[in-house]
Amino acid sequence: MDKEKQILNLIRMNPFISQQELSSKVGLSRPAVANYIASLTRRGEIKGRGYILREESSIVCIGGANTDQKARSNQKVRLYSSNPVKIMESCGGVARNFAENLSRLGCTTSLMACVGDDKEGNWLLEETKSKGVDISQVWVFPTERTGTFTTLLDINGESIVSMADMNIYEKITPSMFEEKWSHIVASQAVFLDANIPQECIRYLIKRCSDENIPLYIDPVSSAKAQKLPYRLEGVELLLPNREEAEILAEMKIDSIKDCQSACEKIRKRGVQKVVITLGDQGVYYFSTEESGHLPPYKTDVVDVTGAGEAFASCAIYGIMNEESLFSACQLGLAGAALTLQTEESISSYLKPDKIHEIVKEFSN
Repeated sequence: MDKEKQILNLIRMNPFISQQELSSKVGLSRPAVANYIASLTRRGEIKGRGYILREESSIVCIGGANTDQKARSNQKVRLYSSNPVKIMESCGGVARNFAENLSRLGCTTSLMACVGDDKEGNWLLEETKSKGVDISQVWVFPTERTGTFTTLLDINGESIVSMADMNIYEKITPSMFEEKWSHIVASQAVFLDANIPQECIRYLIKRCSDENIPLYIDPVSSAKAQKLPYRLEGVELLLPNREEAEILAEMKIDSIKDCQSACEKIRKRGVQKVVITLGDQGVYYFSTEESGHLPPYKTDVVDVTGAGEAFASCAIYGIMNEESLFSACQLGLAGAALTLQTEESISSYLKPDKIHEIVKEFSN
């Protein structure tokens, strides 16, 4: 890789990196780095102060967009009884949350999902658009209700039970994606969650594989993980949690060593990279080049909702910017730590410089 491209990639990963840091990373003098930066600025690759890059990162996020309702208990939850709670409502859906997270990280993102022609759907679209996400590819179904996800949290912010009304997603068909293929093929990468019907998942995996479009998949839940076809060629990254990985690998995972065995089995299905999220045990990452276990970054936990999506979207941000899988997972853990500190599903503090700062702090 030539020096100019190296510098551009480093700035893309951290727009606030100093010239001195760039100098040490690429092995050039600081004045030489300054000359490269001046050249990149003249050509429009960098837009002035803060090294703001031109908009060339592009990812289409396909899957769920719904309202999230969180009922947080004021005391230890008692099943089969009335519980005093505080209820909050926010925008949700795995693909929608990914799109917002990635937009906050500076990626050009578009959402491909479906909502009902109701006040919830209109609110979702307005809020998502206000976060910088392109919503022009969202289907609005006049006779359907926008999806809802309701979860009961205990006093520690842990989810006790969740309920999902996602019937609207069953109205999506492969032909609808075929009609939008020109938008998908123009993107740098595709993120897919398993909320959409099985035949649509199969169609997108095959089409992305045939046209060499990097595809990242979040199985979403144990039940929805079973929608994935056995052959997963073309999938660059799969992001299951422990239970989803057990289903995909057809084995029980009781230890970190089991994670490696599970990843090896999943890799044989055609996936290039696998990252298993393990909650308070961190993550296990695996590819042909590297593998290992990373514990979570310690933080005060206010609410666990959205932490998994923050991890995965920050890890994808790293991969899209040519980081190693190890480094991408570090960025993911930083994003998860930020999100755990707030009641919101998406942290307003999520920015490239912030997650790099957290990684640097814990690395030291």
